[in-house]
Amino acid sequence: MDADLIIIGSGVGGATLASAVAPSGLKVLILEKGLKLLPSKESRDDAAIFLRGHFAPTEQWMGSDGTPFVAGNYYAVGGNSKFYGAVMYRYREEDFFPRQHMEGKSPGWPLRYEDLESWYTKAEQLFRVRGTIGEDPTEPPRSGQYPFPAVPDEPSMHTVRERLRRAGIHAASLPLAIDIDAWLAEGKTGWDAYPNTGKGKIDAESGPLTDALAHPNVSLMTETEVLRLETGADGKTVVAAIVKRDGREERLTARAFAVAAGAIQSAALLLRSANAANPTGLANRSDQVGRNFMNHNSTAMITIDPRLRNTSVYQKTLSFNDFYNSDPKTGYPLGNVQGLGRLTGAVLKANIPALPMPIARMVSAYAFGWFLQSEDLPNPESRVMWKDGRIVMHWERSNMRAHETLIERTREAMKKAGFPIVLSRTFGRKTTSHQCGTARLGNDPSTSVVTTELRSHDLPNLWITDASVLPTSAAVNPALTVSALALRAAPTLVEYLR
Repeated sequence: MDADLIIIGSGVGGATLASAVAPSGLKVLILEKGLKLLPSKESRDDAAIFLRGHFAPTEQWMGSDGTPFVAGNYYAVGGNSKFYGAVMYRYREEDFFPRQHMEGKSPGWPLRYEDLESWYTKAEQLFRVRGTIGEDPTEPPRSGQYPFPAVPDEPSMHTVRERLRRAGIHAASLPLAIDIDAWLAEGKTGWDAYPNTGKGKIDAESGPLTDALAHPNVSLMTETEVLRLETGADGKTVVAAIVKRDGREERLTARAFAVAAGAIQSAALLLRSANAANPTGLANRSDQVGRNFMNHNSTAMITIDPRLRNTSVYQKTLSFNDFYNSDPKTGYPLGNVQGLGRLTGAVLKANIPALPMPIARMVSAYAFGWFLQSEDLPNPESRVMWKDGRIVMHWERSNMRAHETLIERTREAMKKAGFPIVLSRTFGRKTTSHQCGTARLGNDPSTSVVTTELRSHDLPNLWITDASVLPTSAAVNPALTVSALALRAAPTLVEYLR
């Protein structure tokens, strides 16, 4: 037996689970397809990252229309969190209940916010989240303060905060997993979409994975691609992970397995692990594996006032949820607005190739970037499939009227706050940065893949601990919820192994 527990993936869900199981003394082996990101001159070079695509993914997936596209997945120790914006929102209380949207209904969860509150608190401690309570009227009840004070606004962002406040907007500090002093000591840049090769950004590697690997019973195997999971003859228990390493296939065994490779890759792994006893894939008696794929409807917005120069280095400290639960005109929930990382000339040039670099630099000196996101509703026909040896994606976008309304309301607010120029660009169907929903949790084995403790309904020694399990996408970043759920699942898994 190679381990008591094999965890597939070292991102937020896998690393959090490893950190929670580590003190038990059980032997834990984490498998990661990628390598550890090491410090390099490119890691803080905006031209290398955004213009030359030094770290850009190259793996291709297939759209259901037969068109190949480059996937947005990063393979590295720490997973996609190595490049994330470090935003650690709690889902709002309302996100756990069924509610009507402009173009459909969100089904709610079999859990309530209070079932996760203590785990949210632990997850914030694990990722050393910075924040301030009392600024955001949508913030749910908390049992305590944030572990650290909010990341401070830079002077130009303080001006923007005050402008928004005078415009009637409840500008609030973003909850961020950033040690700002440590980050800036390694380079004077923002962190959003920059790879973390140090300790300033608390991602899955620099946070929970480092904690887990401090225990001698936890080990990490990199450059290890999991090809499929193997079950016993009766098909009711996972017995091994078949991996590709150094060009060869190996068989790694354990008493329990946790899949945490990301909502798309986890679904693909379970589907391609089909065998005689599980002909439609593992954990898929419900036929829900790969279904209900969700992605936030998202837009980048730029606001410009030629009288206000943006002198910020990192910028990403503000957000507002004034339209999150209720649009003042229609009454429907619309979504979240948060600051993007600092828009440099290279960032603008990468997104608008025809823009000459001198003009891109000039525009960036006055540009403030924002990220708008609205809830994507679950749909069983939006799905991940495994066909002819590759991932095939079919995403039927939903709730776009709400997102378009969010753009309109935000534009109105920004104009009122003194920004005469407001530009926006909605991201396409193939942006997969907040992927979730392909192995939803639930109490009914006929309509869900895992229990509320993230344990497979079908295979008692299989857990899924990434964003696959989210029943709804809500309209805020999912990382903290993924971590809280993994922490909540860990005691059940340890009890099983003991």
